[in-house]
Amino acid sequence: MRSFSKLFLSGVMLAFVFAALAVPESSAQTVLSQIMKRMEDHSNALSSVRAKITMSKHDSVLDDYDVVKGNVNYLPGKGRDVFVRVDWTTPYQEVLVVGNGEYVLYRPALKQAIVGKTSEADKKTRSSGALAFMNMSKSQLNQNYETQYLGIEKVRGSEMWRLKLTPKKKTSFKYSELWVDGNGMPVQSKIVESNNDSTTILLESIEKNVTISGGIFKLNLPKNVKIIKG
Repeated sequence: MRSFSKLFLSGVMLAFVFAALAVPESSAQTVLSQIMKRMEDHSNALSSVRAKITMSKHDSVLDDYDVVKGNVNYLPGKGRDVFVRVDWTTPYQEVLVVGNGEYVLYRPALKQAIVGKTSEADKKTRSSGALAFMNMSKSQLNQNYETQYLGIEKVRGSEMWRLKLTPKKKTSFKYSELWVDGNGMPVQSKIVESNNDSTTILLESIEKNVTISGGIFKLNLPKNVKIIKG
């Protein structure tokens, strides 16, 4: 049986092979500043996101990948207070809803729903991945991470800026990586845990600033569903 922590650990799935383009440190700092500014401008102009999502969890010991795919709807908010709904469709069906400081993970096949506070979910999951960074301001990124520009790489045929974010304070993971498009949109994220396991999230077929009903972030669970405290 898949464990909750295994399914939603870190910033998500799929291994990609890239060739980084090296740049001098002074130039890298200049480019990094420009990227951070573009990310902040993009975040300020973003009212919603709808996309296809792929999450890939790599077990570093077994060298095994657990890959799931689905669809995501996202509404930004103040700080970390965002609304996210992920409908996993392949290879199984599950629904994860985050909002108002709480999360619900509904597993129809098991007739159960795991509910809890998002503050606690952050310790067990990294399912928001790139979405979490979309809602961070430049000052928040600078306050929480040492950011390094790693060059330009292609993701699904499109050139992206690649960044490495190392937490300034002790966390459950060693570092995160972001792949940001020319508009300042984080399209892919990867989080590497202290045990070298990693999770990568990829967003595709992205629709921005579309109308998303707030009602989709409220799950009406069947009466026979068992509620489990997360």
